[in-house]
Amino acid sequence: MAKIVVLGAGVAGHTAAPYLRRGLGKNHEVIVIAPNSDYNYIPSNIWVGSGRMKHERVHFPIAPIYKKSGIVFKQAKVTAFHPEGDATDNKPYVKIEYVSGNDKGNIEKVSYDYLVNATGPKLNFSGTEGLSPGTNKVVSVCSWSHADHAWKELKKIIDRLKKGEKLKILIGTGHALATCQGAAFEYVLNVESELQRHKVRQNAEVYFITNEPKAGEFGVGGMTFKVPTVLELLTGEDLGAELFEDRGIVALESAGVYKVEDGKAYFETVAGEYKEQEFDFAMLIPQFTGHDFIVKDKQGNDIYDKLFAPNGFMRVDADYTSKDPKQWSIKDWPDTYQNPNYKNIFAPGIAFAPPHTMSKPVKSKNGTPIFPAPPRTGMPSGISARVVAENIIHMVKNNTDELKYSGNMGNMGAACIASAAYGWKKGSAISMTIFPVVADWEKFPDTGRQQNRTHGQMGLAGHWIKYALHVAFKYKAKLKPFWWLIPE
Repeated sequence: MAKIVVLGAGVAGHTAAPYLRRGLGKNHEVIVIAPNSDYNYIPSNIWVGSGRMKHERVHFPIAPIYKKSGIVFKQAKVTAFHPEGDATDNKPYVKIEYVSGNDKGNIEKVSYDYLVNATGPKLNFSGTEGLSPGTNKVVSVCSWSHADHAWKELKKIIDRLKKGEKLKILIGTGHALATCQGAAFEYVLNVESELQRHKVRQNAEVYFITNEPKAGEFGVGGMTFKVPTVLELLTGEDLGAELFEDRGIVALESAGVYKVEDGKAYFETVAGEYKEQEFDFAMLIPQFTGHDFIVKDKQGNDIYDKLFAPNGFMRVDADYTSKDPKQWSIKDWPDTYQNPNYKNIFAPGIAFAPPHTMSKPVKSKNGTPIFPAPPRTGMPSGISARVVAENIIHMVKNNTDELKYSGNMGNMGAACIASAAYGWKKGSAISMTIFPVVADWEKFPDTGRQQNRTHGQMGLAGHWIKYALHVAFKYKAKLKPFWWLIPE
């Protein structure tokens, strides 16, 4: 009997575990360990944070779903990895601490034959001085509870605007090396749309602050779209600039926020200038880092570097050699998400350490790095998790170390629907497809991507598609009948 332990129940973990359970016989054990009791469909947090969707519609308990599916669930956080076991037992294990119920605070060793690290990112709010949801007039949409709080605070702002107050709204990235620019981009457009719907837009100044060289670069080095209604090619930056100009949103670009005070953000620009922006309401995406884990070998020595990179994300089959950006290749990116030192450990989704960024590394004139970290959320997380699950199933069933499946982001396409406004009649969204996710300049020297598979278009239909995905992926996440037919 094989025992597979999955750490985390986000997009990657909650993709891997059901596929493992479905692909392996009942005599094999699948265990999920996660600190959260609910699954959160994160893409719809934007609508919660702008007041167009109740938070109950974006999350649901996972324990009943796992119980029905034959998956063991432990609501706990991982504190330590022991990939070689210890002095008394050769069996590898993780050490966990329960976070709820009668077992809260209890420590347990959970052994495994295969381990899937899908712990995702640590929201490193403390990486920026003064950045914390609920303080200094700052909110977040990184979780359903954060998004629910964001709407409560935004509603207060709207009520003040209705009374004729002149207020400032700041949305974007809250760290010089933040990622997830797309979420901030969606949120600023939805907030601006709500201000129009409530007829208070004229009383608000709306700012978008980002560490991207241009808004719409999205941390992937930019995208060049083939737009069906336009003859020439357009870039993500073109679309961002056009949207912001039409809506009167002021973009503060190439900006690294380093400090937040009550109603004021301090940032450094690539040009080396130190500036500040006042606000009455702000939503700033924090830096993402790996979690703080202890890693020990059999003798109890620290072997953190064998599992994790300095940023806290897990090492996998990527090329971590330091290279000039001109030498970057899709071959640098992992194929199987397997740790090179321990072949029974995998890390899909945000948990794996990328070999480098997708955006060009830029430093300010003062030497401060200001550029986006590489995104690995959404579709790439789901695809990489399924690759890991299928490889483990193959290894178990065939009693082999062979890895049959691969999913390099340099050979992987992705689709993204960026909401710009909510509503069946007045909603809109930018529908984007990109292939490959990581630009391949050798194969596609002009734009880095295959143009007939990289598209972008904005309109009402995009909103309908995004809402349809909300329904479909919640259905899949609840493991309803034939859930596996819905692609990642």
